Amino acid sequence: MKILSSMSGRVFAILLLGVVSSTALTWWLAFGERQKTIAQYRESHSVERAEQLLLALDALPADNREAFLETAPRLGLQLSKLPAATSDDEMHTPFAYALKERLSNKFKVQFLPMNPENCPAPLSPEARGVRGPCEALGLILHDGTTVRLTVLPPRSPVPPLSTDFVVSLALFLTSIGVLAFLISRMTMHPLKQLAQAAKDLGNDINHPALEEKGAVEIVQATHAFNSMQSRIRHHIQQRTHMLAAITHDLQTPLTRLRLRLEKVNDNELRDKLIDDLSAMQAMVKEGLDLARSMDSNEPLKPLDLDSLIDSVCADAVDAGQEVSFDGKPGITVMARPVALRRCLINLIDNAVKYGQYAKVSTEAVNDAGKRLIQICVRDGGHGIPPDQLNKVFEPFYRVETSRSRDTGGTGLGLTIAQNIAQQHGGSLQLVNLQEGGLEVRLTLMEKAA
Repeated sequence: MKILSSMSGRVFAILLLGVVSSTALTWWLAFGERQKTIAQYRESHSVERAEQLLLALDALPADNREAFLETAPRLGLQLSKLPAATSDDEMHTPFAYALKERLSNKFKVQFLPMNPENCPAPLSPEARGVRGPCEALGLILHDGTTVRLTVLPPRSPVPPLSTDFVVSLALFLTSIGVLAFLISRMTMHPLKQLAQAAKDLGNDINHPALEEKGAVEIVQATHAFNSMQSRIRHHIQQRTHMLAAITHDLQTPLTRLRLRLEKVNDNELRDKLIDDLSAMQAMVKEGLDLARSMDSNEPLKPLDLDSLIDSVCADAVDAGQEVSFDGKPGITVMARPVALRRCLINLIDNAVKYGQYAKVSTEAVNDAGKRLIQICVRDGGHGIPPDQLNKVFEPFYRVETSRSRDTGGTGLGLTIAQNIAQQHGGSLQLVNLQEGGLEVRLTLMEKAA
């Protein structure tokens, strides 16, 4: 069942089942006690009415008794003349003995060997508890007349449940269900917050720490999560600073090396060495960009996305690249302008380098009620093999297998772009188009109005 697939649904089901079970058990015990009380009342009332009826019959002259037997109110009791009866003391109920004890001071009482015709024979104790007494006794009046007293159960063994009781029970169960639902929601809310924080942590290591409040166990779990986030952030910062320091320190000796290479007399050798040095400097620069993309201190601010993309595309056109932009004015996102510009430059450079041109467009999409902005960069290349679509985001991974920087690059461009996208709480996706070419989709959250 879908409701049991979530923790809140399971807590709700357990609470509801427990309360309903305890309520049903309580009601069953109360109903049994109610039956017992009603049965005792009926037996006592039947004994009293039987005694009154027999006293009235005994006081009448013999000639009037026949008419009395026909007109006397029945109310579950029947009197009839009986020939001489034999006594049978076996298989009779406590009610029969109670009736005999009550009447034996005034009349001679005999048990009859058969049950009344309207009663099943024999009645089990459970049936007697529900239906009430069902007995037949023979009594000898003072003048020697033998009569048969039949005690029949009422037509309605137990009074039915009242409408008010049914309505009250329904309201009670409904309120219990609502209460169980609210308790399950309240109990699971901190866990949902923790799960969402873990999801946000994967997109932004600098996401604000959770507030440590609530039950002791929740506070402990939240504190452990915040401590883990702090340690991960510290570890990433250390690694980033180390990478940034190495790449930064390499720039000075590389610059000195370039100056010295200019003094090499062999022109062919000098050109080759300078090309290699340029490749090394480019790798150092991209390594520094990678370090910055992993830990950016640039603040988020509202940004006109159309203006930023238009500026990046204009710079690319000025540099001789074939780039076009189909934008939608009025789109605002919360972004780090410098980092997002770096991300877009990498995507456009890749498209032009491997697909001759770049067509950039933006569109708004809805995902589970969230309004997202999707930036699409399409090229005219051959695409990427499906089994390598995710691998290209790994550092230094290149689809082009040669070691040439001119054809294969450094393998850091998409890694940097993905890091920047994740820092913005977004994502980067590569899609091979059916008509040919590759489309890179950068998804960002639109700034709330």
